[in-house]
Amino acid sequence: MALISDEYFEFAKISCAGKYHNHDPNNQQCTYALQRIKKCLSRINEVQILDPSCANMAPKPNDFGWDQTFLKDNSVDHLVLPSAKQECQIQDLVVSDEWANDQTVQEALYIRKGTISRWTTCNKGISYEYNVESTLEYHKILIKKGYRTLIFNGDHDMAAPYMGPLEWIPTLNLTVDDDWRPWLVNGQVAGYTEKYMKNDFDLTFATIKGAGHTASSYKPKECLAMLDRWLSRRPL
Repeated sequence: MALISDEYFEFAKISCAGKYHNHDPNNQQCTYALQRIKKCLSRINEVQILDPSCANMAPKPNDFGWDQTFLKDNSVDHLVLPSAKQECQIQDLVVSDEWANDQTVQEALYIRKGTISRWTTCNKGISYEYNVESTLEYHKILIKKGYRTLIFNGDHDMAAPYMGPLEWIPTLNLTVDDDWRPWLVNGQVAGYTEKYMKNDFDLTFATIKGAGHTASSYKPKECLAMLDRWLSRRPL
């Protein structure tokens, strides 16, 4: 995506020997190479590289983007949701948080009182231990059971880039059933896909062109088409 130079990439590749995560702190060349790369990426929005970095652009607590007067007359006529012109998705999250916590909304959705203290888009307060370094063993179980699998990535997501699956899928020793090709929605390229098989098991990999980390929030039409075709066992 032209975020770093070939020089930086090659330097890191040679210096770090492929160990970019939890690299040896005594490897000064690797540390230096990664620092140069980190500097290039520090102001890039990790989950959608085309979006502006919104870390310092969060809206004010009471600036929700909608007129709350609808609460007074029990009407949603004044509800104004964020438009596509807004630069930061965080504005959408602020609106959704306040909307979902409104008593009128919760009553309309039949949310039982007292079941939640406050609804949040991403609840990061759950206590859990991060101990899964790889999911390959789970995929091997799926292969043994003969389940169908769909793996997809937004191709502008830097948090979980599409290059990752392209690295680990070949380690499953599958056979390519449908070579890498574009898949279309309304005659336009929606991304690229490749299908793999092993006995009764099949795995479809797809990229969503122009999508970020939460692919469906960026490209809902394309993601719906992808899921509809996959669930109905049609080729993407």
